[in-house]
Amino acid sequence: MQNTSSNPQGSSGSGPTTHFGYKTVAEAEKAAKVAEVFHSVAQRYDIMNDLMSAGLHRAWKAFTIARADVRPGMKVLDIAGGTGDLAKAFARKAGATGEVWLTDINDSMLRVGRDRLIDKGLVLPTAVCDAEKLPFPDGHFDRVSVAFGLRNMTHKDVALSEMRRVLKPGGKLLVLEFSQVAKPLAPAYDWYSFKVLPWLGKKVAGDEDSYRYLAESIRMHPDQETLAAMMKDVGFERVRYFNLTAGLVALHEGVNLG
Repeated sequence: MQNTSSNPQGSSGSGPTTHFGYKTVAEAEKAAKVAEVFHSVAQRYDIMNDLMSAGLHRAWKAFTIARADVRPGMKVLDIAGGTGDLAKAFARKAGATGEVWLTDINDSMLRVGRDRLIDKGLVLPTAVCDAEKLPFPDGHFDRVSVAFGLRNMTHKDVALSEMRRVLKPGGKLLVLEFSQVAKPLAPAYDWYSFKVLPWLGKKVAGDEDSYRYLAESIRMHPDQETLAAMMKDVGFERVRYFNLTAGLVALHEGVNLG
């Protein structure tokens, strides 16, 4: 998505740079800055998701789960799995003979997700890991999912390539992410994003800045067609996407045909 409300602020450092919301930062700094955001919001993450989306995030995830078509015995990797919503559903579908990993680069989010799963009677393998350097062998998984995490990754092409690497031939990637909303809704969405979201973050999570970053990061993320092209560029085939809630969110799919 394009930056519609501000211009990126310049970075005074040298070397490769990337965006952190509307700011330009050194690539080496981004992971730590994103980590600060999610350490801050981890305990209130689910409450804020319900408030921000009026509960719609549950429908978006349910659609993703249905499209994943996980069956008994399958191996599934949930990247940036956060509080474990997708992993929980996948584990129940994969059954006792399956293998479902919950991973996140942020240990605060991962602890919340692990504890929630244990409270539901599910003990899944979990790992703190960087999606750009996945610690899994080639061709190990039948499904890989990433929900609302790709936009925070510094090198999205590298992460997508890694996701393809760990998929078996015929395995499917599912990327659920905020995307480019239909143009008639854009003014209202901008007002909500830059006025209401930070206010909610301040009142509910005690963190206005993190939710301002959220709004900015959405607008810096590739739109539907650009992300589809990126997936094809790293070797995914049968790439398609589904616009949800007028493009507010999109589910991208791609298959590793080997």
